[in-house]
This record gives sequence, structure tokens and C-alpha cells, in this order.
Amino acid sequence: MIARRTLLQFVASLQGHAGQKAGKAALDTWFQEAQRAEWRNSAEVKRSYRTASIVSADRVVFNIKGNDYRLVTAIDYRRKIVFIEWLGTHRDFDQIDARTVGYAD
Repeated sequence: MIARRTLLQFVASLQGHAGQKAGKAALDTWFQEAQRAEWRNSAEVKRSYRTASIVSADRVVFNIKGNDYRLVTAIDYRRKIVFIEWLGTHRDFDQIDARTVGYAD
């Protein structure tokens, strides 16, 4: 289970930017794939997404749209829930700590 609202808000924030359409398509694809996935651990995530970065036992960073964007997630493998902790540009990602960032940060 993944809350799509954060993804939709991010896409809306790209309104008027050249990459909005491609960013939306990339996030839609990631969302659909993650919804269908039945990951039991980070190794299974890594098999599905070779470019994903495993930050900790539950934290995974996904590269979106050719690494233009980074999506930081916390995954509860037992309950099959993916929490979106942060979403932004690659440049903005360099300013955060993926291990501790949360949605409210």
C-alpha cells in the first residue's frame, strides 16, 4: 500500500516545468510497479530496482526519471506498506539525510 497523494502533489508542483510530463510518467510507472511488488526485504527491492540505494533495513532511495528526482521511502516489509518520506530533485537530495528525513521535514 502506498499513499499516492504525495506523488500527485509533487507532480503538481512541477507545473510549467519542461520535465513535468516525463516526471509524472516516471512516478506513475514507479507507483504501479511498487503497488504490485511483494518485497519481503531490501534484497528483493534491489533485484527489482538495481539503481535503488539501500540506506538501512527499511530505507530505500529510488532514482526517478533517469535520476532527475530522488524518492526516499521507508518500507514496512511485514505489513507491505511503502511510506514516502521525501521526494525532490537530485540537487535537493544532496542537502538531506536520507536515513532520517521524514515527510514533515
